[in-house]
Amino acid sequence: MSMRVNMHYADLKDSYLFSSIAHKVSAYQQTHPDADIIRLGIGDVTLPLVPAVVEEMGRAVGEMGRKESFHGYGPEQGYDFLRQAIQGYYGSRQIRLDMDEIFVGDGAKSDLGNILDLFDQENRVLVPDPVYPVYVDTNVMAGRSVAFMNATEDNGFLPLPEPGLKADLIYLCSPNNPTGAVYTREGLKAWVDFALNQGALILFDAAYEAFISDPLLPRSIYEIEGARGCAIEFSSFSKTAGFTGVRCGYTVVPHELVFDGISLNKMWLRRQTTKFNGVSYVVQRAAAAVFTQRGQQEIASSLAYYRENAKTIAQALEKMGIDYTGGKNSPYIWMKCPNGMTSWDFFDHLLSQAHVVGTPGAGFGANGEGFFRLTAFGDQAKTRQAVARLQALLSER
Repeated sequence: MSMRVNMHYADLKDSYLFSSIAHKVSAYQQTHPDADIIRLGIGDVTLPLVPAVVEEMGRAVGEMGRKESFHGYGPEQGYDFLRQAIQGYYGSRQIRLDMDEIFVGDGAKSDLGNILDLFDQENRVLVPDPVYPVYVDTNVMAGRSVAFMNATEDNGFLPLPEPGLKADLIYLCSPNNPTGAVYTREGLKAWVDFALNQGALILFDAAYEAFISDPLLPRSIYEIEGARGCAIEFSSFSKTAGFTGVRCGYTVVPHELVFDGISLNKMWLRRQTTKFNGVSYVVQRAAAAVFTQRGQQEIASSLAYYRENAKTIAQALEKMGIDYTGGKNSPYIWMKCPNGMTSWDFFDHLLSQAHVVGTPGAGFGANGEGFFRLTAFGDQAKTRQAVARLQALLSER
């Protein structure tokens, strides 16, 4: 018998959503080389790293160039100096974490996929629809079946547990990607109570928590009583501090998470020490600078820049009478497609007529049809220009 491949890959869509968008934009650009295309689709940042981060990175590079301060292999779970900084960051919000509950990785996306090594294939997986594709695709790759809960206009794109619902692994993202919706404390408490009653585990994606400015909204699931007994939290420096090209994030696995008599914290440590060699010393020093007083001040300025972009887009949609979610406490704006257009038709229309790129909602699931995602991570001047083009285009309807 010859070698066999993982046939579950055949159950995936032909290409990742954002790869499909990139190919469509590239094809259009080739046939229209003079088109000035503004991209508000993929959630990549445009501001440079802040000075506090760059300077600390430079110092760390200098250390790596001297024998007496050179660093080779580091601890797979992260250097203590960064884990202590993360611990302090949570502590400033009255959230207690033990340092060995914090694991430094190369981004939330990687850990969200890799965490599945810990779980049996037969677990029932529950994700919202619309949904960040990684949650679905990584489970399909592993051969798990995925059930969807409806996130719609009627529930503000924030589904809650319903009677008779069964699940073992539950994915929640707040602020949500793609809809920009943010759970209240009451909403998250409903999920925590459900998970505790079911013996389920919540995989909580907090990659956009820094965009929450409303003090009444939770930025971590651990602000909710009981969450340490049913939730793993994933976070990232990508959007908070512009690390999309640097790569660093962290995952919190509380000691209380014990299933089948086995500690998930110990399982994740064992997995990481076997399959991961850690984030580079230089990157971790840069990440630690994010949590200094100076770093927090400089990053606050970057976050304000993106919030202004979100406000610009949201105000324009309001003036045009177009319904949307997000834009407040979130870098994403989830707008309803005009004139009853499908999301891919609106994508093509916006690209060809206004030379603006967004993300079709249908790419995030069936409930995303008829919606369209715009991001606030673009250049401010280009964002204003894109909004002006959008207004001019839609005023023609």
